[in-house]
Amino acid sequence: MLNRRSLLTALAGLAAAGGFGALPALAAGKRRLPWRNWSGSQQCLPEARVAPATLGELQELLAGSSGIIRPVGAGHSFSPLVPTDGTLLSLSRLGGISALDNESLQATIGGGTRLGDIGQPLQDAGQALLNMPDIDEQTLAGSLATATHGTGSGLGCLSSFVTGLQLVDARGDVIECDADHNADLFQAAKVSLGSLGVITQVRMQNMEPYRLRRETVWMELEDILENAESMAEQHRNFEFYYVPFSGWGFTDSHDLSNEPTGATDKADPNAGVMTLKSVRDWMESAPALRRFSLSTYASFLDKEVTVGNSWSNYANERNVRFNEMEYHLPRESGLRALREVIDTLESSHHEVFFPLEVRFVKSDDIWLSPFYGRESLSIAVHRYFEEDYQPYFRALEPIFRKHGGRPHWGKLNTLNAGDFRALYPHWDDFAEMRQQMDPEGRFLNSYLSRLFGEAGV
Repeated sequence: MLNRRSLLTALAGLAAAGGFGALPALAAGKRRLPWRNWSGSQQCLPEARVAPATLGELQELLAGSSGIIRPVGAGHSFSPLVPTDGTLLSLSRLGGISALDNESLQATIGGGTRLGDIGQPLQDAGQALLNMPDIDEQTLAGSLATATHGTGSGLGCLSSFVTGLQLVDARGDVIECDADHNADLFQAAKVSLGSLGVITQVRMQNMEPYRLRRETVWMELEDILENAESMAEQHRNFEFYYVPFSGWGFTDSHDLSNEPTGATDKADPNAGVMTLKSVRDWMESAPALRRFSLSTYASFLDKEVTVGNSWSNYANERNVRFNEMEYHLPRESGLRALREVIDTLESSHHEVFFPLEVRFVKSDDIWLSPFYGRESLSIAVHRYFEEDYQPYFRALEPIFRKHGGRPHWGKLNTLNAGDFRALYPHWDDFAEMRQQMDPEGRFLNSYLSRLFGEAGV
């Protein structure tokens, strides 16, 4: 059987023979335990790092301290939501499933629980999350704070499955909210950027455990674009990727299945990304030869099929680090924007090798959800973590904005408070709720203070 990576390497060798601002500097001073996010694009030297083990400890910490405190999850966000010179608060010791209702298929889960630690225990208890993103390292509270999403035209972001929240405010008071109690706070807290309080418990609407049949199919780009809308309606979950300078991409679909678990041979996506980097290195100045090599390689790739429990089938292992920008566009204009993105990428940014990722998300009514009031198509672009993302992202962001895009809260963007106010009908309602919940701005770092018009902290 032909080795895929060897084929691409041979083809490439044959062909070759023929305004986002600088990364923040570490603050001066003798402080311990510097913090960096997963990609290294955000960093800080906090005065303290704390991880309370009980609700009571958290209350005591908040009530008995002063200064800025920022909740931190797994560090998988790229935007400057976390960095502070004050206190970083981890909920890593406040996790796990604490209550189950198998009649309503709801479960109460600790905010510090990693998404990847929810699936098996929840299945053992007779439930499963309705949907999941393609990375499961994030904490539940962090995922909700940034409106983290999977894909599926009939499925919303994770926050849309929340039926109740427990949070602790800056005074150490515990507040419960849902659609019937503290309803406005509930609409604000489901996507809050960690600025209202510390989310300690989340009640999620789930379903019975289910299996998914996942199919990955390589296709020419024009065939993908021609069929993307219909495939999004045909499959429970559907997304697609485009490999720059290839003319090819692959579709990734999930559907409910009763088949036995199993899988065909699968390519290693991390090795694949690094192979794309090698091809870029060899042929960055020869896009035609690069396209020949990549398109020939893609034409040899077989369909991959995996049948597994839902929670095991959603997630991909991402070991190659990157920085990311993602915008959520009105679905009706999303594919037009994508064509502009590809044209700009392939005409001016030969240094890019990471595939583009395109997903579909259902609308919701959450105040700061990027999917508020509209069906959305999300486009994510990436740069290798050791390379400068700024020129590429700067070139693409005007395209996303022209088409009415809203950025993912956890991904890089250059928008300010005025820009967000124009994009979110409930922006001022959220700001007022934030002021009520935290009048002293204890949960605001410098970035959030600029967004919500507070004095610098």
